Amino acid sequence: MAGTLTMDGPLPGPPPGNLRDLPGPLPRTSAGPARVRSVAVIGGGPGGLYAAALLKRLGPEREITVWERSAPDDTFGFGVVLSDETLGGIEDADPVVHRALQAEFVRWDAIDIVHRGRTLTSHGHGFAALGRRRLLAVLHERCAELGVRLRFRTEAPPAARLAATHDLVIAADGVHSRTRTAHAEVFAPTVTTHRCRYIWLAADLAFDAFRFETAETPHGVMQLHGYPYGPDRSTVVLEMREEVWRAAGFDAPDPGPSIERCARIFAGALGGRPLRRHASSAWSAFRTVTNGRWSHGRTVLIGDAAHTAHFSIGSGTKLAVEDALALAAAVGEHPDLPTALAAYESERRPVVASTQRAAAASLGWFEELARYTGQPPRRFAFGLLTRSRRVTHDNLRLRDPGFTRAVEEEFGCPPGTPPMFTPFRLRRLTLRNRIVVSPMDLYAARDGVPGDFHLVHLGARALGGAGLVMTEMVCVSPVGRITPGCTGLYTREQGESWRRITDFVHTSAPGTAIGVQLGHAGRKGSTRAMWEGMDEPLPTGNWQVWGPSPLPYRPGVSQLPKELSIRQLDTIREQFASAARRARRSGFDLLELHCAHGYLLSSFLSPLTNHRTDGYGGPLAGRLRFPLEVFDAIRADWPDELPMTVRISATDWAPGGTTADEAVEIARAFAAHGADAIDVSTGQVVSDERPEFGRSYQTPYADRIRNTLGVPVIAVGAISSWDDVNSLLLAGRTDLCALARPHLYDPQWTLHAAAAQGYEGPAAPWPPPYRAGRRPPPAGRTDAPKPRLTLG
Repeated sequence: MAGTLTMDGPLPGPPPGNLRDLPGPLPRTSAGPARVRSVAVIGGGPGGLYAAALLKRLGPEREITVWERSAPDDTFGFGVVLSDETLGGIEDADPVVHRALQAEFVRWDAIDIVHRGRTLTSHGHGFAALGRRRLLAVLHERCAELGVRLRFRTEAPPAARLAATHDLVIAADGVHSRTRTAHAEVFAPTVTTHRCRYIWLAADLAFDAFRFETAETPHGVMQLHGYPYGPDRSTVVLEMREEVWRAAGFDAPDPGPSIERCARIFAGALGGRPLRRHASSAWSAFRTVTNGRWSHGRTVLIGDAAHTAHFSIGSGTKLAVEDALALAAAVGEHPDLPTALAAYESERRPVVASTQRAAAASLGWFEELARYTGQPPRRFAFGLLTRSRRVTHDNLRLRDPGFTRAVEEEFGCPPGTPPMFTPFRLRRLTLRNRIVVSPMDLYAARDGVPGDFHLVHLGARALGGAGLVMTEMVCVSPVGRITPGCTGLYTREQGESWRRITDFVHTSAPGTAIGVQLGHAGRKGSTRAMWEGMDEPLPTGNWQVWGPSPLPYRPGVSQLPKELSIRQLDTIREQFASAARRARRSGFDLLELHCAHGYLLSSFLSPLTNHRTDGYGGPLAGRLRFPLEVFDAIRADWPDELPMTVRISATDWAPGGTTADEAVEIARAFAAHGADAIDVSTGQVVSDERPEFGRSYQTPYADRIRNTLGVPVIAVGAISSWDDVNSLLLAGRTDLCALARPHLYDPQWTLHAAAAQGYEGPAAPWPPPYRAGRRPPPAGRTDAPKPRLTLG
């Protein structure tokens, strides 16, 4: 990247190699254990220069040459921001470079967010920036001092040719890497172009904070990112959606007029000053680069050649510098080059992947900026600050408690009450807190009858403090079961057994609501329990499975479903309605219709599983028809004062499947038919899906539905900490959070979350028999007394 922005503070991950662990100057070696005597570096950016300096410092006898096709001061990006973590690595590896950089830095700790003319400021963030030209000059001087050969205005020979005459070739040739392109069959790159246009500029003033300013123009929303990098200079990045950029007429070949217009649009931020550009400044679309491999033979990729992360989390230069540190350390630590390069990639990949996930979340927030501009000002600011999920509610509370309290007050938190312990109302049901125990299939029933295991499982989670406890998917017919161990609501005995469980919850955990999730397995039925072989057909005793179309879930493995006739659809609709009537008599407080995860109703919604040509297939309206008919039949029999929710898969994680836009339309349709909230899950619709797993990875889909439609949503998907719950709620990304695995690990998860936050209010009451356990029990002593005196 041509410069970086950061606001998220130090990024987690392992230190960039043992270089930082060495006391004082690095030892002088002949050529290092990896026997690297000659090094060619393609690209004279910060990563390439720093790698050259470190490798020369580790092995003074090495011959190292850097090729840079531009002049020494020919750069753009204007300012660079580095985190304290990166600076610490630089200080340990090369104090000379660190001292030179320290003398140049501009420091500040505030972020200004300008929203509809109102400026909200958050403190405690800590930034250090300097001019990119000065950064390069420092590295040029250090390389020259160490004896690195710098060849400016010179195109590097191809990597393959350099590899014939050098022991190591470092491709630091940027996002448009010729090395990566020339050897694409080996590196296996993926380059994803995103939906916004941006341009790097500068202004002759020093912002006194990191500034984010939004302008709502007749053409759409535009965004300014700005930060100081000198006493009277600031970097300014302008960004907007592609369609806004075109509607504004900014797509002309010469960017000059568009830059002048942007200076007028953001005149308040700029104090009426013009925006300056570099000769290479141009409107661009950001590209996320990943590679299947980072090295091949003697050639290795670093920095933007290997990976990119959106500038809004400021990781371009940071990642390149840390790559250089890790590569130099690996070369110094390992006996041969293949082992060293494998160690470098093994160390850096997890750190880069984590950064790219955070960058993708940040990028996505700015791509959908127009969705958030109508939010209350503090919610908007909090959402911007926490967009990458690297800054959280708890983290921000430590950085700036006053700002965070103001956000909580706007949300409606009573004094001393964390967001997750505020109540939420659905029809006449008031949930005492925002935590939902997500439906979890137990496969422990006999003939569909829930037994003691279900009583203990659901009863324990109800006693654990959650506002709403959900059953597993309860099936509406014998052939609607996933496995023989699934529960049902198609017999009187089943209903009575469920009544036993709801009575326990209401009596022993008063204030906890219990909900039932109704569903039909469809083509994913007649399979073994998960631990016996997930989605594997039963070895014996199979029943016929059904679906909208005769398409097996796992071709060649799963049973071939039969296509449902219109008459059979009528029967299934009535089975759902009958199960709802039993659920009402069983004492449930809420009913959820399962239209997700590839089960019957979900398979009607997805174009990958519904190939019907009648009125129940084809366009989305046809695919929605049967699920909506089922919903209407249930709603007619479910008490008007009690809420109904619908769980959907908002994406199939597969080409040609349900899109995010279609998920919004699906949610819109159910809301129009009376759904009180949408439970937004993803995937499990087709077996060849490719989910993008990660922390809170499904919440952007809930966010999209909530902030597009204004419909309450339940977010699910790798939400594991109370800090994440509070952050998602305050940012307006969800109304409720459903957690599954955390409640398997800890049935009292909600009560323990309250204790960890010092909350003892009515939203998380400890059952009287458990009150003595509100504090962690004493543990054995692990901190031995330190010696009073040490003699050397």
